[in-house]
Amino acid sequence: MPEVILMDGENFESLLKRFNRKVQQEGVMAEARRHEHFEPPSVRRKKKEAAKRRKNLRNA
Repeated sequence: MPEVILMDGENFESLLKRFNRKVQQEGVMAEARRHEHFEPPSVRRKKKEAAKRRKNLRNA
């Protein structure tokens, strides 16, 4: 779980912004969304292959 420490004189908005950035970097929300519903291995494999194809098209 990401953790941020309140700095001296820091307001809540900047603390929240730092926390959200840290959550985004660690991929916590993406992981939670991925585990929200069960995905059979075949569907997982198809998604992975599609992502690989998209990445290759972008890089080409």
